[in-house]
Amino acid sequence: MKSPNAANGHLRDFTTDARVLFIAAIAVVVATAGLFAGIALLKLIRLATNIAYFGQFTLAELRLENTPLGYAAVIVPVIGALIIGVMARFGSEKIRGHGIPEAIEAILLGRSRLDAKVAILKPLSSAISIGTGGPFGAEGPIIMTGGAIGSLIAQMLPVSDNERKTLLVAGAAAGMTTVFGTPIAAIMLAVELLLFEWTPRSFIPVAAAAIVAEVERTMLHLPGPIFPFHGSMEASFLGLGGWVSIGIAAGLLSGLLTQMVYACEDAFQKLPIHWMWWPMLGGLVVGIGGLIEPQALGVGYDNIANMLDGRTLAAAALTLLVVKAIIWSVALGSGTSGGVLAPLLIMGGAMGAVLAGILPEATPGFWPLLAMAATMGGTMRAPLTATFFAVELTGNTHMLVPLIAACATAHAVTVLLMKRSILTEKVARRGHHLVREYRVDPFALTRVREVMTIKVESVPETMTLHGAAAFLTAPETRHPSFPVVNEKGHVLGVIDPPAILRWRRAGKHRTTTLGELLAGSKVTLAYPDEYLEGLSDKLLTANISHLPVVAREDARLVGYIGWKDLMRVRAKKQAEERDRSAMLGFGVRRRKQDSAADLV
Repeated sequence: MKSPNAANGHLRDFTTDARVLFIAAIAVVVATAGLFAGIALLKLIRLATNIAYFGQFTLAELRLENTPLGYAAVIVPVIGALIIGVMARFGSEKIRGHGIPEAIEAILLGRSRLDAKVAILKPLSSAISIGTGGPFGAEGPIIMTGGAIGSLIAQMLPVSDNERKTLLVAGAAAGMTTVFGTPIAAIMLAVELLLFEWTPRSFIPVAAAAIVAEVERTMLHLPGPIFPFHGSMEASFLGLGGWVSIGIAAGLLSGLLTQMVYACEDAFQKLPIHWMWWPMLGGLVVGIGGLIEPQALGVGYDNIANMLDGRTLAAAALTLLVVKAIIWSVALGSGTSGGVLAPLLIMGGAMGAVLAGILPEATPGFWPLLAMAATMGGTMRAPLTATFFAVELTGNTHMLVPLIAACATAHAVTVLLMKRSILTEKVARRGHHLVREYRVDPFALTRVREVMTIKVESVPETMTLHGAAAFLTAPETRHPSFPVVNEKGHVLGVIDPPAILRWRRAGKHRTTTLGELLAGSKVTLAYPDEYLEGLSDKLLTANISHLPVVAREDARLVGYIGWKDLMRVRAKKQAEERDRSAMLGFGVRRRKQDSAADLV
């Protein structure tokens, strides 16, 4: 007798095989390419800034507020936006936006294929946009650029669509690591936003890419952490109340910012002009905002450093928050090119600086840091990414608990208040629905014996072809197919109306027995201890709707299973989430309508 455990000995926790090492090796190459692309983008942004505001072809770090242009500086973002509009119309429309939604769309709908044009035009357009004052970050464009590099390298190699997706995401993770020096957050971003799965086959190459990018950027003496912060707050219930409060405020701010961006996009959609000209209008708003608050222009990393050092006063922070939110929303809604991470950090940090005076006492910069991470986590619906991102940016592991408390709270607020995030809303507006909840497939947990029909109606092998035809067409026959068994209960095959028609058309005599007709035919069988995941593959491969279930020890017929039984598993899973029961004898509260799971 063969034990069920032995029969299922081939089952493993994961399906990943040694090929993952090959993909990880390619990911290392992708990481190196993404690293240099990220460095080039940062240099391009500085060069574009110096040319646009100072008329100097230099990579020196010049501050925007020192520009000699005066009021004429208002026209600089307009010119930059015009260039981007032309590039998008005559180059590639995919350079519009903040990069991550485009990467998601390519992964889910475009077989992870990005072309070389995007890899070139995206960083160039983003450098022009940010360099001419656009209130964006460099991370979205470099994520898109790194992803394009990974996709291009993958397209030159014999890899599957899933492996191409992994390499695309590996390039994106390497790009983010290059800009911020946050490899763990980059890996978490891949898991929470880009991979749409949680498996070793994708995690290992992405982790390899992010780690290699971090090692290489360290060897090139790029700073890390880029915003050192040594503050903290003693854990207490009072402090916990503050962490949750700042998370709620960040969640509400996240919802407001998302609504502002798409309200602006809707407004631009109604304009009677071609979309190529929309960025110019957005650029004009950016230019005017820059006259009011110059700190709102560009990537604004100085703002983050000042907030964490406690040097930003509440009044200045409020002005920065309002101006940044307006020009960022209008510019992004107009379809220009730029990222969202840095602006979210700045706007969230500004809110934290404003609210710090009414929150429990903490070291300077503590509340802005929590608000930065929570606003990022709430807006992007990526709380773990935001938590590790803040820790790696600051190098302060003591902030982990307050950060996860604030980010989880902000996440809860936005999940309950908004149907979609700022990233998935753009994809949804293009007619595609995303689901970002990952669960274990119930087919992988359910065995055949749990859902099969035990009382099986079968027909004997001695039944004639004529008898089978009469049986299947009889009014009292309730099923479309039946297993054929011999005297020992072994299955010889399955009969259904199409099979009868095939035999009749082939000229088989009406007195021929089913045993003779099925002699030598191959029978696809299921086993009681088999999982439905493998069974569904059998049904699909054999192109049939039902399978006989036989015992492993003696091959006797013990059950029958079909696609309807598989659907009942889904109904049962839905019932488990829908039905609620009270404990300790208080009774059971259920929906009045019958649950489909009750039919199992």
